[in-house]
Amino acid sequence: MPEKHLFEYAVLRVVPRVEREEFLNVGVILYCPAQGFLQTIFELNEDRLKAFSDHIDIAELTARLRAFERVCAGKSEGGSIGQLPLAGRFRWLTATRSTVVQTSKVHSGLCVNAQETLLRLHAQLVL
Repeated sequence: MPEKHLFEYAVLRVVPRVEREEFLNVGVILYCPAQGFLQTIFELNEDRLKAFSDHIDIAELTARLRAFERVCAGKSEGGSIGQLPLAGRFRWLTATRSTVVQTSKVHSGLCVNAQETLLRLHAQLVL
């Protein structure tokens, strides 16, 4: 039986009007220290987003979500936060914030393959 590893994840949410506290799940970020894994995946459904607000700038929103990807990848592309260890980057990305892009609370579980788990969670929680 394959060894299972602890992982943590949060759902990426778009909150077009923070004061209304309405959101749309658009992605997942997953961290598995045993596998040295920190990655995010997202998908924007423009029609669903426009149901919340017709003033959403899709290009700006995409840029904000790409920043999550760069921080996960680390190195110089992730800026100063991208230089932190994996755990520090995950904690920074999942910190509570009051902006258009937010994350859910952090949840945990066990997995054999972090990449497969990320894809499964994305399909379940976003698509």
